[in-house]
Order: sequence, then C-alpha cells, then structure tokens
Amino acid sequence: MARPGTTVGQVLLDRVEAQAAVLAGLDDAVRADEPDAVHRMRVACRRLRSALRTFRRLLDPGATDALVADLRWLGAALGRARDREVLAERLAAEARELPAACGPERVAAALEQWGEAEYRRVWPEVVAALDSPRRRALATALTTLLADPPLRPRAARAAAPELARIAAHEQRRTADRVHTALAAGPEQRDQALHEARKAAKRARYAGETASPAIGPAAERYAERMKAVQEVLGEHQDAVVAAAALTARAAEDGESFAYGVLYAGQLAAAEAARGRLTKVWAEAGKRKLTRFGSVSGG
Repeated sequence: MARPGTTVGQVLLDRVEAQAAVLAGLDDAVRADEPDAVHRMRVACRRLRSALRTFRRLLDPGATDALVADLRWLGAALGRARDREVLAERLAAEARELPAACGPERVAAALEQWGEAEYRRVWPEVVAALDSPRRRALATALTTLLADPPLRPRAARAAAPELARIAAHEQRRTADRVHTALAAGPEQRDQALHEARKAAKRARYAGETASPAIGPAAERYAERMKAVQEVLGEHQDAVVAAAALTARAAEDGESFAYGVLYAGQLAAAEAARGRLTKVWAEAGKRKLTRFGSVSGG
C-alpha cells in the first residue's frame, strides 16, 4: 500500500527520474560496446516510453509527444544491433545441439560469423545515434520534464487508487489482445501474438512503476505480466528465427541443417502458443489489480 500522501504524479516522476538516470549512465558503456550495455539502454528507452504513454492522462496533452518519439527512435537504433546479436546467439546455440550428420560445429560457426558481420554492419548506426543532436535533445527534454513537470491536476490524486485503475486498464488491454490472438487464423496469428506481447510488456512496466509505492501487490502483477511477455517473446523469437533461416539457407548452402533448425523453430512457436492460455489464466485474474481501496469514478 502506498505511503499516505503519495500522489500518482510523484510515482510517475520517480519512475522517469530513475530510468533517465539509467539512460544517461550508459552512454559510455554503449560506446565501448560493453557486454549487455546496448540491451540495458534499449530497455531504459522502452520503460521511459511506456511510462509516458501509460500515464499520459496525468500529463498536459502533447507535452511529451516529441520525447516519446525520440525514445522510440533511439530504441529502434539500438535494437537493430541487439536483435541481430540475440538471433545469432540463439541459432548458434541450437545448431550445436544438431545431430552429428548436420555438422553442428560448422553450422554454428557459420551462424556466429553471420551474426557478428551483421552486428558490425549496423554498429555505426548506434554510435551515430548517440552522437546526434537528437540524442542530446532527448537528454535535455528529460531534464526539463523533471525540472518542470507538465502535470495535470489529476496527477495530485492518491497513488494507490489511480495505480490500481491503470493496472486494471492495462490488464484489460492485454486480455483483448491475447483473446484476439488466440482466435486468429494462421495468416494473422503471428502478428496478433506480437501485438499481445507488446501489451503484456506495457502492463508489466506499469506494475514495475507502481511497485515502489504499492509493494508486493504490484510486484505480483508485474511478475504475472512478465510471464505472459516471456511466453509471447519466445513465440516471436521463434518466428523471427524461422524467417532468418529461410533467408540464410541458400546463401550458406546448409539447406539440410537449416531445415532441421527451421522445424525446431516451428515446434518452439507451437509450444509457446500452447502455454499461453495457462499463463494468461494467472495474469488475467482481476484480484491482481487490487492495490488498495479503490473508489469508483
């Protein structure tokens, strides 16, 4: 339960301040290409963008639109390098588990070489983004927002009821997308599951934002949404990996081995879909959003 006197606006600003500090502190580590630095900066961008979108009714209309767009841009620049790195690591690890007839070490080495080449090909884009005026403007905008927050009067409301309402809204939003995905046909299914994953991630971040003020109840909510995000993330990773294998098979001349890996991705995607209903049954419980006494209105 939130401390007496804690406002929902303060909870939002605390989240923005914490993630802005993470973002600012990672510039040097990303430039040095330190392990996991790109990933951590990308996550900070996502958490900031999610907070500003999820809690946008607390802010003056349009006040953070440019900042949200800049966070999306920086996250995308980082993602082009990170996604290739993760994909190659996944496929190389799975290649090493192939039967001996597939030449597992040879195939893994080829995938690692491809992944490294792709990473280095897009790496200059990351450095260019960090050195750009847009990145500097982003940092300035975060500083300005925290120094003079564009909060609306509703931001002064007590934290617990407002955070519970937001959590319930994000839970319903995720439920709609999960149910749409489960009912989708084969042609629409992958994209629908991807949209459900993004909704679950946003709900998880809403829970994380609430956790310092609310405590265990918000932490449980965030953990349940994280579980949904991870199942759907496994599905998305398998779909992306299958597409990459299709593209790589002819170029690498490993059609047999890549075919075995491809079948493995299809099986992984199917297994993830099979787990979704059970995982969502836990995340979709209404009691998860009961952060305290919530009045109507």
